[in-house]
Amino acid sequence: MEEIGQHSNEIFGDFIVVKALEDGVTLIGLTRGKETRFHHTEKLDKGEVMMVQFTLHTSAMKIRGKAEILTKHGRLTSGRDET
Repeated sequence: MEEIGQHSNEIFGDFIVVKALEDGVTLIGLTRGKETRFHHTEKLDKGEVMMVQFTLHTSAMKIRGKAEILTKHGRLTSGRDET
């Protein structure tokens, strides 16, 4: 069995924090590799917070709905602005 720290740069990536600003916000994890595929889905209700991490298997995330997203690059809001 490999030690956890041996390939930590490959396995443990950046974290993001997602806070749902409405019920039903969907987070979708997408795989790495030749073909990008959906591999995990979570639903959040208003006020729920989830911390997620990019890994050896997760290369991207799709977020549907109004949510606040915190990254090392800054803060942004997903979803449509109501006018």
